[in-house]
Amino acid sequence: MPQRKIIHVDMDAFYASVEQRDNESLRGKPVAVGGSPDRRGVVAAASYEARKYGVRSAMSSAMAIRRCPGLIFVKPRFDVYKSVSGQIREIFFEYTDQVEPLSLDEAFLDVTENKKNIAKATRIALEIRQKIKAGTSLTASAGVAPNKFLAKIASDLNKPDGLAIITPAEAEAFIERLPIGKFFGIGKATEKKMIELGILCGADLKTWSEPDLVRHFGKAGLFYYRISRGIDERPVRPDRIRKSVGAENTFDSDVLDVIWMKKYLADLAAEVVRRMKKTGAKGRTVTVKVKYHDFETVTRSVTIDHFTDDAQKIGSCATALIESTEAGIRPVRLLGITLSNLDLDDQVSKSGEQLYFRF
Repeated sequence: MPQRKIIHVDMDAFYASVEQRDNESLRGKPVAVGGSPDRRGVVAAASYEARKYGVRSAMSSAMAIRRCPGLIFVKPRFDVYKSVSGQIREIFFEYTDQVEPLSLDEAFLDVTENKKNIAKATRIALEIRQKIKAGTSLTASAGVAPNKFLAKIASDLNKPDGLAIITPAEAEAFIERLPIGKFFGIGKATEKKMIELGILCGADLKTWSEPDLVRHFGKAGLFYYRISRGIDERPVRPDRIRKSVGAENTFDSDVLDVIWMKKYLADLAAEVVRRMKKTGAKGRTVTVKVKYHDFETVTRSVTIDHFTDDAQKIGSCATALIESTEAGIRPVRLLGITLSNLDLDDQVSKSGEQLYFRF
């Protein structure tokens, strides 16, 4: 079996870069795409000029403006971002059909065998980045490696407008040196727990046995054991199956009225069902997300005994779940509902095809 050649392409500050491209007055200035601070907005993307001040995506707009007083807020234009994303996708397809999107601005490509019979994945990555820049006036960074885990990490090493390669021969030493917080799939909470256990880098992680990692981290411990050894056999999947459907909203001002919140959950449930109807799928697990005024976020879930796409049923589950939170006691700035545990297998057998969301 030939050594796999995986590329991870990640656009640089995609939304913000599109806005700077289309509006010359924004170039070279700190830009945030998202809601304005006076309307309890959240940063969806930040330009590199803004990131120098510590502005990051998912940060409240109020905090962002405190960190960068000269920050310029721009409303998102998702129709434009999707259009540009489509242009980029077509460039990928010039080389391979094995394209797995992660979002509008990043994707994995398996170029082990490719349409142009180019032997070196590095050359393909260079050509793709050049074509993206020529066709969209935007820059992309790329990582080339023998598996998805390493390619994802590599794409972040020389950002922006960079390229990094991790060869099979370099993989083991690279992983051993890598700080645990840089591991793809290890978030802040897990990083903190690992550091408390004395796991500071890949070399430390590699000393742990599989049973011990599972004991401390559950099923994820199996993944950590393998990636610490550079083992990642996950294939690049040309289409990614949707695993959940949800809807949420950040309020203009904090809400304390729990009766109002329960009525609002009914509206969210109706929106979730509207989105579900597009897929034809149903779900069993209802999750409510509550973000308090201080940005602490909690979730509550329940799994029912049958698949449903009934808004009233989903809404009643959500109403019951919110009673197990501190909503109504603590001010709430965001509510959300997600329906997961979808009946995708039934949909495949009924229609003969899978449900996907596209790049």
